[in-house]
Amino acid sequence: AVNGWTHSWRNGIYDFLHFHTGTHEVLGIARGHAVAQLGGARGRTIDVKAGDVIVLPAGTGHRRSSASADLLVVGAYPAGGYFDQRRPGEIVHDEAVRKIAGVAPAPKDPVYGERGPLLAAWGAGGPA
Repeated sequence: AVNGWTHSWRNGIYDFLHFHTGTHEVLGIARGHAVAQLGGARGRTIDVKAGDVIVLPAGTGHRRSSASADLLVVGAYPAGGYFDQRRPGEIVHDEAVRKIAGVAPAPKDPVYGERGPLLAAWGAGGPA
């Protein structure tokens, strides 16, 4: 919250593919471990564990494939965005692309603030 990522929540990662057209999302793995698919139906599958942080630019499809019984995720969104939760096929593709393109870059890295690696990775124009 101190870095402007608000509307935080504690839970897990949904097991169905979804994405957000109005905001970026950060997932901090607080406890346990999981296998997550990032990047949509043809996306990459990664192992995540306590201590890992995942930043999902707006429009990035994601879901949980499996998880330990004790998985706990803390998530948040940069201030100024709007939360929506879409599944593939629930929105017209061109509309989704337009909305995602309008999401402003996060002003700060969710963990490290103004000097964090997220801003350098995204560059001045936001996520590529």
